[in-house]
Amino acid sequence: MIALLVDDEKHVRSALRMLIKWEEHGISQIFEAENGEEAIEVIRREKPQIIITDMMMPVKGGVELLQWLQTNDPSAKSIVISGHDDFSLVRHTIQYGGTDYILKPIDPDQVNEALAKAVASWNKEEHERSRSVERNIEMNRIKPVYWDRQLSGLLDEPAQNPVAVRDLQADWGLPAGTGSCRIAILSMVTMERKLKNKFGRNTDLLFFSLINICNEFLHRRSRGAAFRYWSSNEILLLVWGEPDKVPALLGDINEGILTALHSRLDFGLSRAHAFPDGLPAAYREARDALRQRNLLSRGGWIHEAVRPEGLQPRRLRFSDFEEAIRTAIRSGSAEEISSAVQAWFDGVRSLSAITLEQIEQWRREADTMRGRWIEDFFPDGPEELLAEVRSESGSGQTIVPLNEQGTLSLADWQQELTHSFVQLSKKLLKRQHREKNVIYDIAKYLQTHYHEEISLQDIAGRFFLSREYISRKFKQEFGTNLSDYLGAIRIDKAKLLMMNPNLRISQVSEMVGYSDEKYFSKVFKKVTGCSPNEYRKANQPIM
Repeated sequence: MIALLVDDEKHVRSALRMLIKWEEHGISQIFEAENGEEAIEVIRREKPQIIITDMMMPVKGGVELLQWLQTNDPSAKSIVISGHDDFSLVRHTIQYGGTDYILKPIDPDQVNEALAKAVASWNKEEHERSRSVERNIEMNRIKPVYWDRQLSGLLDEPAQNPVAVRDLQADWGLPAGTGSCRIAILSMVTMERKLKNKFGRNTDLLFFSLINICNEFLHRRSRGAAFRYWSSNEILLLVWGEPDKVPALLGDINEGILTALHSRLDFGLSRAHAFPDGLPAAYREARDALRQRNLLSRGGWIHEAVRPEGLQPRRLRFSDFEEAIRTAIRSGSAEEISSAVQAWFDGVRSLSAITLEQIEQWRREADTMRGRWIEDFFPDGPEELLAEVRSESGSGQTIVPLNEQGTLSLADWQQELTHSFVQLSKKLLKRQHREKNVIYDIAKYLQTHYHEEISLQDIAGRFFLSREYISRKFKQEFGTNLSDYLGAIRIDKAKLLMMNPNLRISQVSEMVGYSDEKYFSKVFKKVTGCSPNEYRKANQPIM
């Protein structure tokens, strides 16, 4: 803690330094001033918690100092030490928050007791201040969540949330009897790339920043409230009063966003609807205003719920290009993929208008097709691999790539889509290469362990693959099933061993992995067309 001694007599200040047990009271720094004016300068600079002052001083006295403290630093604790037994001075001390009035000559016990009381009082109040600050911080954290919940509920079920209406009146200045309002949606889909890159994956911070900017304008004018709509994870603005001036208000908000974040955003705006019952309809209108605007032209940033005549985009289906793109991905050729995607964008570029609604439809088609491809390309892939492929393939929230003019950038979109498909193709080739290597590893294992008792279950356990997967892939790669492949290896080895006349048939049978001689003979005859003995006689080497 810090203390300040204020007295025009130096020997009094020196006496106080010696008589007070500063360390016991937790005071580590002590400053001095000769009068009230000098004391105010020290207080402003050093922020002492305890001020011990005389009352009768030149330039500016103790009463004036106490009066200044009450206005400018009310948390500081003051103790008066005076040589005047004057009731008016005592009254002023009490009036301006002094904790004690001690008469000179100074009694050490009395001044130490007064200081202990002042320190305890300051510590108690500081604890309360800290708790109050913590409560305010917590409330500031909770308030946005509370309002998001309240206003989302009001939008979803207007008739069931009268508390939200009362809270809007109390905290946001909603005039009693408000009969209409407009809903605006701040588009996160068509945000400029530089703003998206600035916040990266921290969308919560982006939402927090944008909502704060919107509410700064709305709350200041008592015109509305911005909040995060839980049902769709969008930023909505509920605006009341002077419906014709709402577009201009949104324009001011957009300029505020530009100043703070160096970027503008699109707003979809509904017409005026009854409050609160018309909120759901207003939301749908604002959403349609965004989804149905022509992304090929920049007609402004505020899009009202009036669909321009003739904006009926020609239907173009992504699914019409599915087979060409799928085949290109399977080919593993980046050039073929680029060519297939180019054919799709040739069709897109022939359109006179493209809306967000149309892009969302294409995205749904593309996601559906991509899902089918992944199931086809990786039928036996572990769930971790499938999740990785889906993530790398670009499924997720729609973000429309815009150019510097704020219109749809087909070049950027084409590049992103091509990259997505090329990455999927690379993942497929990598998987196929690894699968092929595994199957050949299995074949090599059979060739060196043919003499052991081997089952399909043993192979599956050794190579951490399912039996069904091994059977299918082995047949695809070698044109025969695993058991017949192993049987052919054993019979070939048996043929060589039977060239040795000193080995009995039973010994040969065991040496190639058959514990049952009769079964071995049966398999041998099925493969070669003759029994082991017949084969040996026909192929006896000439000595």
